[in-house]
Amino acid sequence: MRIVRYLAQDGNIRHAAEQKNGTCLDLLGDLFHGFEVTDREAKMVKLLAPVEPRVILCIGLNYRGHAKEQSVQLPERPMLFIKAPNSLSNPGDPIAIPTHLPSTEVDYEGELAVVIARDCKNVSKANALDFVLGYTIANDVSARDWQKRLGGGQFCRGKSFDTFAPMGPALVTKDEIPNPGELHLQTRVNGEKRQDTSTSDLIFDVPTLIEFLSGSTTLLAGSVILTGTPSGVGTYLNPPKYLKAGDVIEVEIEKIGVLSNPVMVEDKYA
Repeated sequence: MRIVRYLAQDGNIRHAAEQKNGTCLDLLGDLFHGFEVTDREAKMVKLLAPVEPRVILCIGLNYRGHAKEQSVQLPERPMLFIKAPNSLSNPGDPIAIPTHLPSTEVDYEGELAVVIARDCKNVSKANALDFVLGYTIANDVSARDWQKRLGGGQFCRGKSFDTFAPMGPALVTKDEIPNPGELHLQTRVNGEKRQDTSTSDLIFDVPTLIEFLSGSTTLLAGSVILTGTPSGVGTYLNPPKYLKAGDVIEVEIEKIGVLSNPVMVEDKYA
């Protein structure tokens, strides 16, 4: 099932199931405690990110090609960092280049995102996918200057500016994607292909990430895991190519769709 989240004409926020003919039917209930599809057509004003994450857990350096382009060794275990919830953004909404805390090195990172269905702890790889609700697309937008030089040695400042976590366009339930390790991923900037690979290049696959992240730690229902980005990010091109106002980034993942966002400069006085 393809599930979208949207702002309705009456001002409420709802979920709906996308139909093969392109229409959407409202859901009754909620994603984490049971729902059913109604026969009521969604009165959609705006498409929103498919979930509001309890937490955004991100994995760095998780594609072999991405490690190769940095000339670094493969990690022995997943590298975790966290994006703040305020960074969540919707399909089609602009990515804002920061001006109050200025950045000249804003970059894209197309990623497969995993949504956790229910609370879990100390999960094994063998049954890890039992705790997955579904999958969506994320762009782990990153201010490289704040990530690497200005952020005090931590990633979170350069990763958590407003608009730095677009997600969407839909949540695809796990029955539609039985193997998340065989999905084609492509990122384009103004139509130019920058990232083009498969999730088969992941160093730590989805079950391994869930086992690791749930170790001695409760993964809450609604948590979103960003599984890492492949090679082709702007900072490792020669010369580097950072985002600028007017750019349009498209992240496409097989069976999920296309997440598209334009780029603008933040209003410094907003």
